[in-house]
Amino acid sequence: MATFTRVPLVFSTSTLPPATASSKPLNRHCHKCNCVASASPLTRKVPECSSLSFLNTRSSFSSQIPSLSARQNKGFRRTAAVLASMADLSTVLVTGAGGRTGQIVYKKLKEGSDQFVARGLVRTPESKETIGGADDVFVGDIRDSATLVPAMQGVDALVILTSAVPKMKPGFDPTKGERPEFYFEDGAYPEQVDWIGQKNQIDVAKEAGVKQIVLVGSMGGTNPNHPLNSLGNGNILVWKRKAEQYLADSGVPYTIIRAGGLQDREGGIRELLVGKDDELLQTETKTIARPDVAEVCIQALKFEDAKFKAFDLASKPEGVGTPTKDFKALFSQITTRF
Repeated sequence: MATFTRVPLVFSTSTLPPATASSKPLNRHCHKCNCVASASPLTRKVPECSSLSFLNTRSSFSSQIPSLSARQNKGFRRTAAVLASMADLSTVLVTGAGGRTGQIVYKKLKEGSDQFVARGLVRTPESKETIGGADDVFVGDIRDSATLVPAMQGVDALVILTSAVPKMKPGFDPTKGERPEFYFEDGAYPEQVDWIGQKNQIDVAKEAGVKQIVLVGSMGGTNPNHPLNSLGNGNILVWKRKAEQYLADSGVPYTIIRAGGLQDREGGIRELLVGKDDELLQTETKTIARPDVAEVCIQALKFEDAKFKAFDLASKPEGVGTPTKDFKALFSQITTRF
């Protein structure tokens, strides 16, 4: 939110003759255009400039311009109306705003400026520059609670999109029939990012009075032997599930979205599907476009039907079914709290 600062007028009467009924003093100097007014009574044309600072606001000259207070009052009312309007908006913080899905959520919130005040949290200054470098993007480390506090102040809702990311070991040659091997960088294991990092976010958000937390997780958490858990020996789904349970037990209104396989495809053109307990993984419809996940995150902030619910999310193939537009109806289908 912008900060309004009132700059006081500075008055000087060192060269001004005493005000009389016949002598109406003018300011010698206009601070914007450097024009100088006459020291004599008002017998010549006032210099043409857009702003005159009055040396004596109680002089008879100032009484000749009643429109000043009117303009000030009008400006005050306009400012008050803007502030009141902004107060009605929901301030939403997106963590992981530098990620592929996080960037989409942050951008959508910015585009919905009539409903939301967007904030982002990224890990590095480089990530901040990647998404535009705006003042509403904070740099912090989710593993360090203290760095999250500034971004959380005054936030109404939090969308958590942070996640550990496995990296492929170099030297992989698919032409030799080799299988890729993965690893996590030091300090960026799922236990540190998906458990401790998300727990820190939930704790700081709760302390700051955040009213709703949307957490994006992943399908597959019911199966400890899921292949994703073997990547880099990180047990990523195990730690994600633990963070989801912590959020559900926190007392903060929540929406837990367990997305299927994420695809970099166009959103808004498919019928979305919700499920529970990884049932969708047993079907052919177990993937979803990132923009669709982003849209569900934002829609979850608008409907009470989305609160205190956890669900799997996927979509039908493009061209099959009807693209989802009624998100209230979508959330109404969900009955599972975890």
